[in-house]
Amino acid sequence: MGIISWIILGLLAGAIAKFLLPGRDPGGFIGTTIIGVAGAFIGGWISARWLDHPINKDFYDGATWAAAIGGSLVLLIAYRILFGNSRD
Repeated sequence: MGIISWIILGLLAGAIAKFLLPGRDPGGFIGTTIIGVAGAFIGGWISARWLDHPINKDFYDGATWAAAIGGSLVLLIAYRILFGNSRD
């Protein structure tokens, strides 16, 4: 997968992570999509590096999606913990 595919996957993973963790986010829509893209990259890197499960070249691989969504969820939770009260 190329960089554009990872960005698209990250945008979709960020939307899915936002759906799974509803509520107000400090960054709004833009922040959530950036977290989704970063989460896709980080989730893919962690999966390939430490879980010994290399990410396939296929955009529709379930493990690729799980890694991207998992990375997005972790970053979204961390972002809420660090900056959760900034919009109150």
